[in-house]
Amino acid sequence: MNNVKLATVLTHGRPGQTADALESLRRAAIDAGYVLRFDREEVAKHGLTPAEGLELDAPLSDDVDLCVVLGGDGTILRALRRYAATSVPVFAVNFGEVGFLATIDPDEVGEGFAKAFRGEFEVMTMPALALETPGGDQTAINDVSFHRKLGERVATLAYVVDGQEVGKVRCDGLVISTPAGSTGYNLANGGPVLAWGVEGYVVSFIAPHSLTARALVVSPTDVLEVHNRSLEPVDVSIDGRPAGELGPGEALASRFVSEAADLAQLPGSSFYLRVRERFGRLAS
Repeated sequence: MNNVKLATVLTHGRPGQTADALESLRRAAIDAGYVLRFDREEVAKHGLTPAEGLELDAPLSDDVDLCVVLGGDGTILRALRRYAATSVPVFAVNFGEVGFLATIDPDEVGEGFAKAFRGEFEVMTMPALALETPGGDQTAINDVSFHRKLGERVATLAYVVDGQEVGKVRCDGLVISTPAGSTGYNLANGGPVLAWGVEGYVVSFIAPHSLTARALVVSPTDVLEVHNRSLEPVDVSIDGRPAGELGPGEALASRFVSEAADLAQLPGSSFYLRVRERFGRLAS
């Protein structure tokens, strides 16, 4: 048993979509001498029972060799945050809408899982945003966004870079994105796409009430603060999930972390290929 390797498995909330892939994953794991770990939530979600190659009701821990994700970008981001700073690579199958962070699609799981367990993949070290929030320090792999509350007035948000106020904009919200996150909410705002490997991060606006508001790419060494100059609090989301609010007069600081989490990808994959496959060509 000393040669047995361990892999955590995380899936999205629609178990019916991943049942066949889970069985393929189990067979590939047995062939490769791996044991798959499922926590209580995953066991209940899939109705798992004891079987060869499975370790059930196992809490998420750092002592694994691999994390396999069957889901969309939200589930992949959860895995990347969980295994940030552990050197555990995250190998993801796209069971979501876009799946920009996924390594393979569902029709590729046969050979894809075998390659994953043989270690035949490259590791892309993903940057992140280290956030100093009123509720404590947090990490964003994709982005942190600020939104006016539903039914409230337009927000007034200012952003400060290294102590200098760059702009103050009346808007529905603001998004700070890493290069990985630049193809998400930032892209929908008309912000620039940052290729993976670019060191820096971008701030863009949601429905700015201004003809001069422009997205800004921030240096990786600069600290960016968002100040709420509104009369009401604004909601804060980290990687698309609610993370509290920023009250009037409060600020949230973010800084760029160049090496945070490890994303596995099969050889031949590239950022530009993913952009073309997921979003179409940038120009016709």
